[in-house]
Amino acid sequence: MIKAYRLYADADGNSRFEQGTITPLEFTQVKTLHFKETAPQGVYDWHTAPDTQYVLTLTGTLEFTTSLGETFVLRPGEVLIAMDTTGAGHKWRLLDDAPWKRAYAVFDQNTPLNFVPD
Repeated sequence: MIKAYRLYADADGNSRFEQGTITPLEFTQVKTLHFKETAPQGVYDWHTAPDTQYVLTLTGTLEFTTSLGETFVLRPGEVLIAMDTTGAGHKWRLLDDAPWKRAYAVFDQNTPLNFVPD
């Protein structure tokens, strides 16, 4: 199973996360796919997700922090499902010496997710 984290805004506007897995038997209709790279030691301060999107990490290990101070570590081969497009947002920082290479697969907010919480 592919490890995943769903990042979302709760009813109070706080960014939260839950850990789970991606179900391999379901397809997700995506609107766009694009790629990005951030140099080693990169950081990105408080922000919300620009779209509801899967973030597929190819290289780089990151620590994400939610607005409530919760943290999780995202590693290569794991998936972030970014859904906190409103509220207080989250921040991240690279933990290792690798660049963060990733693919963004943007989907409509009402698209069913192929995510199973732990």
